[in-house]
Amino acid sequence: MQDIDTKARGVKLVIFDVDGVLTDGSLYLGDDGQEYKSFNSRDGHGMKMLQKSGVVIGIITGRTSEVVRIRMASLGIEHVYQGKLDKLPAYEELRDKLGLSHDQVAYVGDDVVDLPIMRRVGLAIAVNDAHPFVLQHAHWQTPHNGGRGAARDVCEMVLQAQGNLETELDSYL
Repeated sequence: MQDIDTKARGVKLVIFDVDGVLTDGSLYLGDDGQEYKSFNSRDGHGMKMLQKSGVVIGIITGRTSEVVRIRMASLGIEHVYQGKLDKLPAYEELRDKLGLSHDQVAYVGDDVVDLPIMRRVGLAIAVNDAHPFVLQHAHWQTPHNGGRGAARDVCEMVLQAQGNLETELDSYL
């Protein structure tokens, strides 16, 4: 199997699932039906650093919520696909739109609905607390759980593999 750094070096697009990846998977619903989610601010900053390095970020999620739209807009993420119970067509649409090969894409998932994409991309990543079957099909597993630093793990791993992490961190000195 190809080395993870080698796979990450060629990544031009990282696609994240939302529930269980950018959140801990909990769904908070108010009496009025409003949905609330908790996002990790360090994950968001990692996503901004990755975008700054030239890697595009996409979101493909099965649920639809205003809070996801708002959060992704605040991070400057323009490729957001919500309400995609079958995620594969959205993946193919985004990949084609950006003119990328499967090998240039990383996908981060946590559950079995993510497997059709994970089995196609060049770098399949599972969060630490992903379903065991998903972990079996991942090239790499994050040290942290979904919503608890997993996205930051991914961003820093890709930045490191592409030789940009030290420069990015040094920019804060």
